[in-house]
Amino acid sequence: MEPSPQFERIRAYYLSLLPALTSDAWELCTDHFTIRTLKKGEFLQKQGVVANHVSFLNYGLLRMYHLVDGREKVSEFFKEGDYAADYRSFLMREPATTFVQALEDTEVVDLSFDDLQVIYKQIPEANYIGRLIAEELFKDMCRRTTTQVTVSIDDQYAAIVRDKPWLIQRVPQYMIASYLGVTPEALSRIKSRAGKRSRKIPLRPVTAPVAEIVTAAQP
Repeated sequence: MEPSPQFERIRAYYLSLLPALTSDAWELCTDHFTIRTLKKGEFLQKQGVVANHVSFLNYGLLRMYHLVDGREKVSEFFKEGDYAADYRSFLMREPATTFVQALEDTEVVDLSFDDLQVIYKQIPEANYIGRLIAEELFKDMCRRTTTQVTVSIDDQYAAIVRDKPWLIQRVPQYMIASYLGVTPEALSRIKSRAGKRSRKIPLRPVTAPVAEIVTAAQP
C-alpha cells in the first residue's frame, strides 16, 4: 500500500523517535489516524469538553488559552510538526480547562483516546514512542515553568526572538504579550529596550592597526 501523503510528516516524526519502526507497525498506526482540517478561527478544543484526541499538525498554527475573569491568557502555541491537546483532559478524561484555536488554516492528524489504547495493545513499539513524546512534553512544560519564574520578561522575549522567530512572524503582538503575561503596551516597551540593546552591541575590536597589517603583508 502506498503511504498517504497526509501521513508523511507524522511518519517522519515517528521514525525520528524510533528508526526501527517497522512498516507493519506503521500501517497498523495509520488505520487509527484521521485527518481533520480547521479554518482560521475554528476550534480544535473547547473549554468544558473532554479532549478525545491528540492532534499532530501537518500544517498551520494553533494557540492554547485559558479564560481568566473573561480575559484570554495564552499558554502555548503549536506549529507544524507539533502535537497539540489539552493533555490533562485527554489523560484524565475530565472536561478541558483550555481552548485550542486555529490562527491559520490548519490540518491535523487526530488519534482518539480509545484508538491510542488499541495501538498500545497491538503495537509494542507504540508504547516506546508514546513514552518519548510524553517525556518531551513534560520537559517542555518544566522549561516553560522554570523560565516564567527565574527569567526576566526582557530575557524571555529575547529568547523568543532567538529560538522561536516563527512566533514573531506569525502571531499577533497582543497574543505574544498574553503569552509573556504582560500588556501589549509593556511588550512595546520591551521591544524598544531590545532594539536599543542591539544597537549598543560594540563592533568587534581590530586586533592590529591597519598600517601594521599592510606593512606585514609587504615582501
